[in-house]
Amino acid sequence: MEAAAFYGFSLLAVTAAVFILFSKNLIHAAFALFLAFLGVAALFVLAGADFLGVSQIMIYVGGILVLLIFGIMLTQNINKSDDSSRHNKVEVLVKREVWGFLIGLGFFAVLIKIIFKSDFKMKGDAMISKSTIKTIGVELMTSHLFPFEVAAVLLLVALVGAAYLALNRNPTP
Repeated sequence: MEAAAFYGFSLLAVTAAVFILFSKNLIHAAFALFLAFLGVAALFVLAGADFLGVSQIMIYVGGILVLLIFGIMLTQNINKSDDSSRHNKVEVLVKREVWGFLIGLGFFAVLIKIIFKSDFKMKGDAMISKSTIKTIGVELMTSHLFPFEVAAVLLLVALVGAAYLALNRNPTP
């Protein structure tokens, strides 16, 4: 059952990634990225890293993907005279597609070579499936409290700075 779930979520992530590569519509590619992120999060949960799975959903799906979709929607060029079927389309020169394919094929060949040369034998005892959230929470609130608070203050300063930069200083009447 676990192997079927692994192969199912792997297939979801890989299929969504391939759709992203070949999609010419940016919004469709962004929604396929959503499926790829969910597939990766499910693989993290299956691997016993439930904290990483939840973080994947909260940070990538909840933050970065929403920001990406807003960026696409706010930067699209909407002209009344334009053909509506051309909105959010990506047009790439044929030369770039060929070079991108060749470079991707080279990376793929290197990764396949690494995978076949590797020895994937398990060393040690089998992993006992238990939640990592409690361990990470205790570590963050005891031995790693100072770096955690420094990161929180740094993020707060960045948020205040971004709000200050976005302030409209020249209001028009």
